[in-house]
Amino acid sequence: MVSHDSSSSAAGFTAVRDGRVLRVTISNPGRKNAISYQTMVALGDTFLAVADDPAVRVVLLTGDGTDFCTGADLAADANGITPEMTMDAANRLVRAIVDSPVPVITRIRGAAAGVGVGIALAADLVYAAEDSYLLLAFINIGLMPDGGAAALVAAAAGRPLANEMALLGKRLPAPAAKAAGLLTAALPVDELDSVVEAAVDKIATGPRRALELTKKALNIATLRALDEVLDAEKTGQVELLGSADFLEGATAMLGKRKAVFAD
Repeated sequence: MVSHDSSSSAAGFTAVRDGRVLRVTISNPGRKNAISYQTMVALGDTFLAVADDPAVRVVLLTGDGTDFCTGADLAADANGITPEMTMDAANRLVRAIVDSPVPVITRIRGAAAGVGVGIALAADLVYAAEDSYLLLAFINIGLMPDGGAAALVAAAAGRPLANEMALLGKRLPAPAAKAAGLLTAALPVDELDSVVEAAVDKIATGPRRALELTKKALNIATLRALDEVLDAEKTGQVELLGSADFLEGATAMLGKRKAVFAD
C-alpha cells in the first residue's frame, strides 16, 4: 500500500488520504496556483501511485484559494528547465490523470487557464463554480495550447468551440462551458462543495474494478487521439517557446501592452 499522506507545500501541492479518497490540492496561491515543472513531476508521481493503492476509490483534484490553476509557472522554471522537460512533465501528468484506475473529480474555482485547462479536463467529472472560467490564452503570447487541451476540449465540445478557445484566446465562463459539454456542472459557489462531496462519497463506496473498467471504456471511446495530440503539442510548443513571437508576447504581457508579432 502506498502512502499519500503528503502535505509538502514546497512541492506546490498537497495530497492527503481521507479514507478511500485521495484529496489533491494545487497550492501556489501567491501565483494563482501556477504550476512549476517540479510540481508537475511530483503530481504525476502521485497519480501514478494510485494504481498501487487498492484502498483508493476516487481522487479529488482542486486548487488552494480562489483559483484552480493559471497555467505553467515559467518564471519558476527558468533555471535549467528546458521546454522539452516542461512539456514532458505536463504530458505525463495529464496522461496519469486520464489513466488513473479510479475516477478523478476536478473542483474548479476561479481560473483554469493554460495547462490548467488540460489538467482539469483530464478528470472524469468536472465541477465548477458559476463565476469560474476556462481560458486558453496561449495564442496571445505566441504559443499554442498544451496539456492535451486540443484533444480534451474537442472531445467534449467539438471542433468549433475548440477552435474558438484556441485561436481567439478568450475566456469561457463556466455556464457556457457547461452548456458546451466541457463541465459536469456549473454551480453557485455556495453549492459547489456539497455537490462535489456527494459525487466523491458516491464513488468512494463503489466497486473499484467496475469503476476502472468503465472509465477505461469511456476513454477509449472519446480520447483515442490523446497521445497523438500530446506529441503534436510538445513538438509545436518546444518550437514556439524559442521563437521571437513568444519573446514579444511574453515581454508585452509583462509590460501590460499589446503584442506586435512579426509580419
